[in-house]
Amino acid sequence: MQKYEVLVRGDGCVGRSLALALAAQGTRVALLGNAEASAVQREDVRSYALNAASVRLLRELKVWDSLPADAISPVYDIKVSGDQAGALLEFSAWQQGVSELAFIVDAGALEQQLAAALRFSPHIQVVDAAVPADLVALCEGRASQQRADLGVRFESHAYGHRAIAARLSADTAHQGVARQWFRSPDVLALLPIDKPGVGASYGLVWSLPEQQALDLLAAAPAEFEAALNAASGGAAGTLSLASGRSSWPLALARAEPVQGPGWVLLGDAAHLVHPLAGQGLNLGLADVAALAAVLAGKEAWRSAGDERLLRRFARARLAPNWAMGELTDGLLKIFASEAMPLRELRNKGLSALNAVPPLKRWLTARALGL
Repeated sequence: MQKYEVLVRGDGCVGRSLALALAAQGTRVALLGNAEASAVQREDVRSYALNAASVRLLRELKVWDSLPADAISPVYDIKVSGDQAGALLEFSAWQQGVSELAFIVDAGALEQQLAAALRFSPHIQVVDAAVPADLVALCEGRASQQRADLGVRFESHAYGHRAIAARLSADTAHQGVARQWFRSPDVLALLPIDKPGVGASYGLVWSLPEQQALDLLAAAPAEFEAALNAASGGAAGTLSLASGRSSWPLALARAEPVQGPGWVLLGDAAHLVHPLAGQGLNLGLADVAALAAVLAGKEAWRSAGDERLLRRFARARLAPNWAMGELTDGLLKIFASEAMPLRELRNKGLSALNAVPPLKRWLTARALGL
């Protein structure tokens, strides 16, 4: 049986991106999955918020510029509201000196384009069973069985919340403005996107307590729309459902360790964060870029699975992944509290931060992955 340098387990966005990144370096890669099958077996209503670093990686992989025009929507402004009148934090691409703050990308379109790119890489072999390899890269997501088989500790703290995703149509143009509401007990995000309607659609990510989320998932469309429009207060116009609804449980989780002799964890198999900052896939793609850089710079006498080499990757990703987990967890706890003193403090904090341009620029640079 042919031996590969790297076996990538998991063919979602992170796994496919890793296979493409390593193949571009001439690495012989086996991808455990089915790239020929449709990337979307059912309606995919998710939307990804990608930062500049993720876009740069996808562009290097020859994927970004091949995406359909209506699958990519730039974000020029972000408006974050608290749960008291006047509590507002605003970010503007123009004020921050960048062309856009982020891109909202159709999840299904991105997965399909990554699958298409695999077919043009002579260094990638799609396999339907594990094959011998110097390095096994686990990109299987939060429920990775191989991670469990390796005995890796995966500390998970369930928030007791679920995220609801859907596509929405609005009766007013989004103008590239992303809107978010931090409050107790929910976090609501409206992400501007051009599917199904150019200039007047949103991707919804709504984090709610478990039972409230389940009730809204089961509600009739008109009832769901009424609750959504009440929550958004008409800031984005009148919103209506343009798709089905999907949901998933939310948790903060970290794997320890993330590497060992001949194996490494990336993406959701290594870490989970709350989606309130829209950084989940950005962290996974940053893992991809870091591992590709480490393998590209390895000494000729080391194999791809050399544990000392893989420790370089783990060190490079430790601080960024830990910091994002702590940031999102801290924000959620602050805004989930019903205590009046903390409620006053968090809302005043939003407005105070809005008045400090240097700090806003620093935060923007971190979010962009710069």
